Amino acid sequence: MKIAFIGAGRLATNLAPALKRAGGEIVEVWSKTQASAQALASLVGCKACWGRVENATPEADLYLLSVKDSVLKDVISELHAGREHALFAHTAGSLPLSLFAEAGHPRGAVFYPMQTFSKERSVDFARVHFFVEACEPMDCQLLLALARSLTSASNVHETSSAERRRLHLAAVFACNFANHCFALSDDVLRAAGLPFDAMLPLIEETVLKLRELPPAQAQTGPAIRRDENVIGMQRAMLLDQPRLLAVYDTMTRSIQELSDS
Repeated sequence: MKIAFIGAGRLATNLAPALKRAGGEIVEVWSKTQASAQALASLVGCKACWGRVENATPEADLYLLSVKDSVLKDVISELHAGREHALFAHTAGSLPLSLFAEAGHPRGAVFYPMQTFSKERSVDFARVHFFVEACEPMDCQLLLALARSLTSASNVHETSSAERRRLHLAAVFACNFANHCFALSDDVLRAAGLPFDAMLPLIEETVLKLRELPPAQAQTGPAIRRDENVIGMQRAMLLDQPRLLAVYDTMTRSIQELSDS
């Protein structure tokens, strides 16, 4: 199966090399910019294409679309001509399968890896869960098999668009909001000239505990203990930082309300 990547961002930069290592035939990388297309194409040893998406190769069997959600529908529409029988699969968490039909390309699918990506770090796909959906049963089986070439069968799931939206919402809490809390922690430490590195063993142990305990049972800290003396002291330290104080109060109430439910 010949695979073309439409988009050369963080997800594609990790997924394309992984598919190549698993035996996939990557024939082209397209990006809006020449530098991005050539950078990823050089990693996987294929052609680079840039500029208008209509310039992408018409010879691929599968087009993996990892572009911004806001432009995905337009990209599908523009890519359709000359590729009417090819399989298009987007990698977005919240966008529905029906987007393909709306954009005029009925042979659509979703190939969604549940992971956060960066160009600076390589992801171990053997630990990543994939969520697959397709308009046609045969295409679904094809993408399920593709996912199993990257990770264990138990990590590969067929899910609906509604289920995937909920997965993406959960990921926002587990990843994006958690990382924002790390950034706030860094602000608190830098104000005192203290290193954020001191938090890393704590963060790592917090995550490792989740392999053995549900998150609610693993919760520690003054909020879950109802330690009003510590809570009051910490709130006083944040009185001159209303944004941080609002986050502190919201998180404290949420921890206590969850423990009461």
